[in-house]
Amino acid sequence: MPNAYISGTGGYVPPRVVTNDDLVQQYGIDTSHEWINRRTGINQRHYAEPGVGTAELGEKAARLALESAGLEPQDMDMILLATLSPDYCFPGSGVLMQRRLGLCDGPKARFVPAMDIRNQCSGFLYGMGTATSMVQSGACKHVLLVGAETHSAAIDLSTAGRTVSTLFGDGAGAVIVSATDEDRGIRGWWLGADGRGAEVLCQHVWNISKRPFIPVDENGVGQVQPEEMFAHMEGKRVFRAAVERMCEAVLTACTAQGITGEDVDLWCFHQANMRINQYVAKTLGIPDDKLIHNIDRYGNTTAATIPLLLDEAARGGRLQRGMKVAMVAFGSGYTWGSVICDW
Repeated sequence: MPNAYISGTGGYVPPRVVTNDDLVQQYGIDTSHEWINRRTGINQRHYAEPGVGTAELGEKAARLALESAGLEPQDMDMILLATLSPDYCFPGSGVLMQRRLGLCDGPKARFVPAMDIRNQCSGFLYGMGTATSMVQSGACKHVLLVGAETHSAAIDLSTAGRTVSTLFGDGAGAVIVSATDEDRGIRGWWLGADGRGAEVLCQHVWNISKRPFIPVDENGVGQVQPEEMFAHMEGKRVFRAAVERMCEAVLTACTAQGITGEDVDLWCFHQANMRINQYVAKTLGIPDDKLIHNIDRYGNTTAATIPLLLDEAARGGRLQRGMKVAMVAFGSGYTWGSVICDW
């Protein structure tokens, strides 16, 4: 059975920077840099321009990952796209990104399977489990895994929505998961879910149990109430659950691998809230110099946070061949997961 390893990484954020002060001055949100930073650790985030969607952001990250791996889009045997902000309700954004990568045109057309993964902040790790399994089974030699989000189009940029909207940014990260006979790569993945927390962090705009799922007026124009249009979060409950489940995911992974936290060279936590990550690290005794962050610059990019961290660490020289890397995430659902990888 071949091993699965990360052969290339890529990351992309749109050029427009929105600082905490910009949220006040440009959008009129009753908040402050100090209020946001103290609670979340965020200083700024990036927003895509109108007309730019998730598949486009994902394509840019994917091309950088392919270049890093020395591969072409046609070398891929499968595409996985993790997102909570797809371009459309359907079809999934994976097929749109496949088309953008040129896999559907010309003499080199290759109609590889494309799958969307809808596990929100844990989506990239669910994708890692899927990609690893596909490679280790021999079904695929190379899998393109992308986490991409365009949050700015679907958040309430007003004072009423500030507790959620101040958290999120747009961006994409990508990895190529490839087969190798070398003794390296993904050593294991562990995933979990608890549907009892499904409504604690959610967005009900597409509630298919309703008839019709979007109410219409006498002219047939759809109308959605604000409480259903925008994301809802019970912050304190999410904080407690995130700390508990992330600690559990770390301990499960280390126990399964027969290692301790001291054996891990680099920790990549999902970037939802700096305070959550600091609390988890303190609880588990993880030293600051082994834990990397980018939430201060990008905010929460959901499925893109961990691949963005990996790409920055790899390109910046922080992540070196032979290092043991731990990835941990928690998100809505609730869902969570961890991955141990020898780089």
